[in-house]
Parts: sequence; structure tokens; C-alpha cells
Amino acid sequence: MSKNLKTLWDNCLSVISDNVPLQAYKTWFVPIKPIKLKSNVLTIQVPSQFFYEWLEEHYVVLLRKIIRKELGPDAKLEYSIIMDNNNARNTNPYTVKIPTSNKKAIKNPSVSVPMDINENPIRNPFIIPGLRKMNIDSNLNPNYSFENFVEGDCNRLARSAGYAVAEKPGGTAFNPLLIYGNVGLGKTHLSHAIGISIKNRYPGKTVLYVSSEKFTQQFVESIKTNNTNDFMHFYQMVDVLIIDDVQFFSGKEKTQDVFFHIFNHLHQTGKQIILTSDKAPVELQGMEQRLLSRFKWGLSADLQVPDLETRINILNKKMYADGIELPKEVVEYLAYSISSNVRELEGALISLIAQSSLNKKSITLDLAKQMIDKFVKNTAREVSIEYIQKVVCDYFDLPIELMKSKTRKREVVQARQIAMFFSKKMTKSSLANIGMHCGGKDHATVLHACRTVNNLSETDKKFKVYLNDLDKKLSIQ
Repeated sequence: MSKNLKTLWDNCLSVISDNVPLQAYKTWFVPIKPIKLKSNVLTIQVPSQFFYEWLEEHYVVLLRKIIRKELGPDAKLEYSIIMDNNNARNTNPYTVKIPTSNKKAIKNPSVSVPMDINENPIRNPFIIPGLRKMNIDSNLNPNYSFENFVEGDCNRLARSAGYAVAEKPGGTAFNPLLIYGNVGLGKTHLSHAIGISIKNRYPGKTVLYVSSEKFTQQFVESIKTNNTNDFMHFYQMVDVLIIDDVQFFSGKEKTQDVFFHIFNHLHQTGKQIILTSDKAPVELQGMEQRLLSRFKWGLSADLQVPDLETRINILNKKMYADGIELPKEVVEYLAYSISSNVRELEGALISLIAQSSLNKKSITLDLAKQMIDKFVKNTAREVSIEYIQKVVCDYFDLPIELMKSKTRKREVVQARQIAMFFSKKMTKSSLANIGMHCGGKDHATVLHACRTVNNLSETDKKFKVYLNDLDKKLSIQ
């Protein structure tokens, strides 16, 4: 591989790794091999037709931007797909001209930016000599729309507020709208969805999505080049400003100060501000009080961990969008096994599909179990009532619907009682909540089940073996 080709692809991978989840990066970009660079045409080798189609469907916008950045606006990308027979390379690789016929970036209208015409051009993207038109990339991902966002009890408030903001940006009481929650619960998706919806309703509005880290980097660069005023003017002319992961402003006093003034200007002129954070405003440390008080002006809406039904709906929605069908038991197993992070849930689905395609194996429950064991090996698996029920039912080879039914068969009752016992022991759920998950039982039934299990564990050796086995399975993190 030539030095230029290797350097080019290393540069591409560096940008890609910062813009996609780690699991997706390992699955879809690590296997790619750059094989030729000639006249602004980069040829990459991919393992299969499926691999090529997946890249084109899900990552073409990202690839387009990166290749253009490295090779110029006339850049082209060619795929060389390995054939099944004798691993021979296809002599007629698929050629995709950039831009491709896939989804395009969401564009903002051109805006006029007044600058000092005597200043020398500077690499800072906000500095443009004279009075001229400037095209601002919204940085919105067209895949992160409201249509692709699955609603559930865990996110209903935030989604409803976001939809209201999208219908009337800057004209509701939800300004700013601060969306907060743990990693992988959909904060970025929802903020993009609001921006996309605003662009669809109001094409003339300038919408800008930017991460807090990017904002800080741009501000530092403006200080170095003595163009802080231009930096502020740029952000003050935006109609809808979306700042992701605002908690990273913590401890950065100068960044907070400049954002304070930008925030005030936008709010006073009726512009919409959308923020995301991993914590509620009252829990943010290292933030100036005057900034925190402004975060509280509008609405703070949290995103919680999705319940089992929502996780299954998320997987079904993604499979439908990608034209994929999986056995019901496989979908349920994925939803049971990964309960606290939607991004990891989707990453597991991608890994399962990739393993099936690349290894030419049909997708079965056994393959899903093998993949999940590796996928969550170094990740703490949250023990939930649903997960406990799944493990107990698998152990006794019972369908989970039977455990939740009204049947009084001895083996089912025993499995149900064991599930109640471990749910009380390993979760923080109330007795009433545990009973509700086990066929609508009341708290007295749960207490009776726990006493029964304790008694049997002391008098029945075989039953004690069951408990020890299940305890080991449930304790594996």
C-alpha cells in the first residue's frame, strides 16, 4: 500500500471513529481495505454485496463529506467487492459518484455576514472578508428524525416537548429546551429530530447543531486569531441553536462566558435554543449560576431507560427501516439482554447481522446468545425483572408467557416464585411492581413466594441446586 493511500485512509478512519459508535466502527469500517488511489478516485475493498449496500444506506453522507475533504469536491469512491468463488476480486467494481443518490445533507439558506474587508482571510470558518453570502451546514443527520424515534413512557415528555418546539420554534414556553439523560438513551437523536422537523416546516430558518466540544474548539481558535467578536456574531445570527452535551462546558469559564452572551442574544430575539446534557441542571457541577439559571428558564425533560416493550419496538422499527427480518425469539433475547443503552442495543443488532452475513450463518437464538456473550463481556449488564424472568424461564425451559399467565401448574408456579424471589433480591423494584410483572399478582403473593423459596432452599437439596445455578447466571456481569 502506498504511503499516500495509507495516510489518506488513516485520516478518513480518524474522522469516522469520532462520528460513529465504537461497535459500528469495528463492524463496518475496520474490515475495509483501501487498495487504490488514482486521480481523486479512492477504491476500497469490502467483504460482500451486503457490506457495500449497508455502507451506502447508512454511512454514505459521512463518507461523502470525508472523501471530499481529503480529495476535493470532484472526489469519487469505488467499491471492490470480493466474489464468493475462489475469493476472486470483482474486475468491475461498483462505482459511486459523489454525491450519491442517497439522502443529502440538510441545507440552510445563505446568510449575509458583515466582516472587515481589510482583514486577511483566516482559516477560522466564520471569518469571511467583506459582505457576502455564507452557506452554513446544519450538521443534522437525516436518519435521526421523529419518524425513527420510538416513543414510550421513558421519553414521552421530552418527545412531546420537542414536537411542540418543532411546530413553533422560539414561540413556546420551552425555550430553552434541555433534554437530559444517561448515555445512549436518545438525546442526540431527539435533538436532531427537532432540528430536521423545523427545517421541513420552516426552510428559511437557519438551524445549527454543534457539540459542546466543537463549540469550545472554535472559541479557542477565535481567541488565537483574535476574532472572538466574529465567532459571537456567527452564532448570534442562527435561528435555532442545538448544543449537544452541554455538561462539557463545566469548568471552562471563558467558554461559559461567551455562551452566556450568545444565549442571551438568541433568547431575547426569540430564537430557539435546544440543549442536551447527561444530568439535570441542578446536578451540573462547575457551571456558573447565571448560566444554570438560564438553563432553567424553559423546560428540562429527562429520558429514562426504556422498558422491555419499548426496546422491542426500537429493534422492530430499525429492522423495518433496514428491510431486515429476524425471528421473534432473537429480537426478544436482544431486548432482554441489553436494557440500559439504546445505542448498544442497536450496535448488537448490527453486529448480529454482520456476523450472519460475513460468516454465512442463519440468524438463530444460539448465534444471538454467542454474540451477546461477547458483546456484553466487558459491560455491566443491568439486572431487571424482565431479565430475571428470561433467565429463569430459559433455565426451566418454559415460555415466558406461561410464567405471566394465571396457570397453577406446579412447575410454572415454582418458576414464578423463584423469579419473584430474585427480583426482590436483585432489583430495587417494589413488591407491587414485581407482582405486576409476574401475572398481575399483589404484594402479599410476592412475600409468600419469597418465604416459600427460602423454606424450600433449606429443605430441598435439588431446589437449592436450582437457586445456586440461577444465582450464578444472574450474578455474571
